[in-house]
Amino acid sequence: MLKPIQRLGLVLSLPALLVACGSAPKSGSEDTTYYYANPKGRSAVAPVNAPPPPASLAGPAGVARVVYFDFDKYDVKPEYRAIVEAHARYMRERPQARVVLEGHTDARGGRSYNVALGQRRAESVRQAMQLGGVPNERMEPISWGMEKPASLETTEAGYQLNRRVEFVYR
Repeated sequence: MLKPIQRLGLVLSLPALLVACGSAPKSGSEDTTYYYANPKGRSAVAPVNAPPPPASLAGPAGVARVVYFDFDKYDVKPEYRAIVEAHARYMRERPQARVVLEGHTDARGGRSYNVALGQRRAESVRQAMQLGGVPNERMEPISWGMEKPASLETTEAGYQLNRRVEFVYR
């Protein structure tokens, strides 16, 4: 017989189990894609059903909306500085634009450590954008830690896709 605390744990873990057993998205926008692990263990691209943002808040055209990081690091790598600068330029030219900088990590490490690392990554991008002339009050750095993976693969390639900051315009 299960103790009351064990039953509570079982009940609370049920939604996560149901989400984990769900199938991959079948159709959606061709512009927005995320990676997921298919049954053969190779990564595949699955479209996400998300309406495109209004043109006025879509972000800079033709510029990536993701900056990737090395393992256990939070400094913006030189190859991503042009992306951050393009987003800063976009924000300077549109005073009404607001952006959420969503920090993410891979699944290695503890939950609280990963939330803190994701926040440091988002803050690092915020600081670079602030140096590019974007007022601090128009940016919101947040961390999802390892809670919203772009890839479910447990390979270095899968982990690399999860170590990121995403630009989400509001």
